[in-house]
Amino acid sequence: MTENNGQWERELVTKLATAALKEQRRARLWGIFFKLLTFGYITLVLLMAVDWKRTDMAGGKKHTAMVEVNGIIAPGSDASAERINGALQAAFKDKNTQGVVVRINSPGGSPVQAQTIYDEMKRLRSKYPDIPLYAVVEDVCASGGYFVAAGADRIYVGKASIVGSIGVLMNGFGFTGLMDKLGVERRLITAGENKGMLDPFSPLEEKDKAHIKQMMGDIHQQFIGVVKEGRGKRLKESPEIFSGLIWTGQRSIDLGLADGFGSLEYVAREVIKAEDIRDYTITEGIAEKFARRFGASLSTAFVETLLRSSIR
Repeated sequence: MTENNGQWERELVTKLATAALKEQRRARLWGIFFKLLTFGYITLVLLMAVDWKRTDMAGGKKHTAMVEVNGIIAPGSDASAERINGALQAAFKDKNTQGVVVRINSPGGSPVQAQTIYDEMKRLRSKYPDIPLYAVVEDVCASGGYFVAAGADRIYVGKASIVGSIGVLMNGFGFTGLMDKLGVERRLITAGENKGMLDPFSPLEEKDKAHIKQMMGDIHQQFIGVVKEGRGKRLKESPEIFSGLIWTGQRSIDLGLADGFGSLEYVAREVIKAEDIRDYTITEGIAEKFARRFGASLSTAFVETLLRSSIR
């Protein structure tokens, strides 16, 4: 009987000690979690303050507003219509803006996104007739990039800038020959006779090719119309302009695709007469990047904490 009582007491003490250790571990994990949360909050506030200070440096004085169109023009990119149009609206709305410069370094992208930016540029030029809007080309202003540039009052280029590519492109691959050699059978089931159009594992049908060419031709005509509207009588009559060719900055001036040579600084200083340049470009800032990454890390840490604290 005494032996059984001793064993029972030892088991009870072991259980109590284990429970105490689990509770201490749980409390320690939650303490770490809340310390990390506090640290993250303070860091985020500081980074937001840095971003605010950086974007507000030029406030209160006459300046040239600059908006970057950098990279592929596509939804979700830094050169998306949403970001570019938001930046343009803020630039024109600022009462201290003397002129706006869209600095372009883009090979093109989505025609829909480019059209949306072009339309907004036209609207803002009409709404704020006293604020000039210029485009400055850096390395490349091709296809959709030039679509956007055509919405400016004037276009300035570098001598070695690449300008043009006024055309429409759709590309892909066909693997039918390779599949035949490998003995692979393609099984494609569709509802709608054209639903499998341009499937890379099926032969290209002439009727599909004709339809796509017609569609691209329609978009090309829209592009041509925008260029003619934006450039007006400055555009030289030449069939090669709309052939998809690209030219140097020098040649683009000769063809009427651009108006002269000039960098962002030159246009701000000599044309707009406001040497101070304020960047309105909307990109993912330090605070946003930190918030996104920290948020992901924090959620992972939170889940791990909960999992650990629930272990029995």
